[in-house]
Amino acid sequence: MDAVLFNIQRFCLHDGPGIRTTVFFKGCNLRCRWCANPESQSGAVCPELEPSLRGRVWSLEEVLREIEKDEAFYRGSGGGVTLSGGEPLLQAEFAEALCRRLREHGIPVDIETAANVPEETFRSVFSRLDSAHIDLKHYDDARHREGTGAGLARILANLRFALRGNLPVVVRIPVIPGFNDGPADAAGFSALLSDLGAEHVELLPFHQLGEKKYEKLGLPYVLRGVPQMHETDLAGFASVLRDAGLSTQIGG
Repeated sequence: MDAVLFNIQRFCLHDGPGIRTTVFFKGCNLRCRWCANPESQSGAVCPELEPSLRGRVWSLEEVLREIEKDEAFYRGSGGGVTLSGGEPLLQAEFAEALCRRLREHGIPVDIETAANVPEETFRSVFSRLDSAHIDLKHYDDARHREGTGAGLARILANLRFALRGNLPVVVRIPVIPGFNDGPADAAGFSALLSDLGAEHVELLPFHQLGEKKYEKLGLPYVLRGVPQMHETDLAGFASVLRDAGLSTQIGG
């Protein structure tokens, strides 16, 4: 069994608890205007690009061998493996098989997902996880479509299912200038997340770490030159969420 990945990054500290290895799946069905990993959007290997951007095909056994190099660090730190992307659930069969094998080895698995997949796919992989980080880009369907190219219905159905289960779930909100960063947006997210039953939220300040990738890929970047956000910029936003009873952290 194979998957197309664009990176396996070791010693990660911001993709779940402890020291982790993050497996980055290639392919995404959203087109977020601020995407920091534009090389992940295509699900295909792109041999014409430089090695860090092109991706490659990995077998399940290859991925497992890479992960198992750091097994001692997972056990010593309470860490594990995080499936990220792109959107890992677009290669759900591989993701589920990887989860199953990792749990056989006692290695905890987290996922970073936008949950924009059919409910059957989401639930199948979700049942194999130990925790999850689920993105929510906007609370308004029209604005979500404007910023990502997709509606909210499927995402909210999967998010509601996840939050009603027993797994620890963190909702991540990438806060983007001019898109979802105003006081009305903080109130809108608070109302929606309270209705969904969320408890834990991470606010991710907008950054420009992916800007150079757009140049290398020859892609337009509509947020070029927009100032990066810092933790202090999100203090008011976080306060609104906390006032609604949501445990809120700024940064991953």
